[in-house]
Amino acid sequence: MIAAVPVLGLLEPPLGGAALIAALVAVWRAKAWPKAGKVVTTVAAMALLGAVLPDRPKDAAAGDAPRPPRAKAAATAVPTAKSSPTPTIPPLADYRGQSLETAFDQARKAGFLVHQHDASEKDGFVRGRSRWTVCFQRTGWDGRQPTAEFGVVLNGSPCPQRDGDPVPWPKMPDLVWKTWRTAHTEVAALGVRPDRIKARAAYLNDTLPDEGEYDDWRVCAHDPAAGVAVQPDDYAELRLTAEKNGCPEGDRGVGTGARLPDRDEDGDPDYRDPYPGDRNRTSAFPNGRPGSGGSGGSGGSGGSSDGSGGGSGWSPCRHTRWC
Repeated sequence: MIAAVPVLGLLEPPLGGAALIAALVAVWRAKAWPKAGKVVTTVAAMALLGAVLPDRPKDAAAGDAPRPPRAKAAATAVPTAKSSPTPTIPPLADYRGQSLETAFDQARKAGFLVHQHDASEKDGFVRGRSRWTVCFQRTGWDGRQPTAEFGVVLNGSPCPQRDGDPVPWPKMPDLVWKTWRTAHTEVAALGVRPDRIKARAAYLNDTLPDEGEYDDWRVCAHDPAAGVAVQPDDYAELRLTAEKNGCPEGDRGVGTGARLPDRDEDGDPDYRDPYPGDRNRTSAFPNGRPGSGGSGGSGGSGGSSDGSGGGSGWSPCRHTRWC
């Protein structure tokens, strides 16, 4: 068996090594062999195998045997889940400035799921589509169908600069000393309804002439005051005076409780009283008040002031301040 070791080593070195190990195991387990003989046999077998083994390459002996090249990993694409194509959102007409009712109906007919919201800073509840106007719009997709979102304000309101900003209501200008005609035009241009713009005499004892006859009267004060935000449903009151009378001193632009001069205290300011010294005759009663008996100086002379004399029997002076 020992003789077969070098033969097998010539044919196949690994096989020779295996034969050497098997032969040595058999020798050392055999009881017939003395220990010295076993040692000699082991050395001889190893020498024979070493003599027939081929020399190792130099680079292998140095421990630099090149490693077999790695097979290049095949560039295989990792399968990924197919992404759904981005849906194409159909075009939406521009409804800004139009009624929400119109925008809502037309967008739904075009296949959109429609939403709306208050575009002002109040972010209130939108009720009654006919009462709202579109300021902003945008489109999107909710996974099933295209969507349209409208930002709206109440009819007559200006649109905010950006969605969610305060509504930029116009501010009342300074109208003091402008004519009624000019001031009325400016207030109406703010969106205030013309029937809510009122005229009033600036002096307590003055009255306005018939409509159309005070177009050139001047504004002494107004409410709302200059700089106050004005909305369409607001009322505006302009306090007027004839230009020759001017505005009450010290209260210009604020309003007043002042009175115009009235020497005979008949309630008719001197500037329009044809009889400033006769309290019985006024612009309304140039021939004297009924029952006064006509002109008779500041106190009247044609009849009793209390109606008890020989007058007509009826007198407006009874229990009044006129007499």
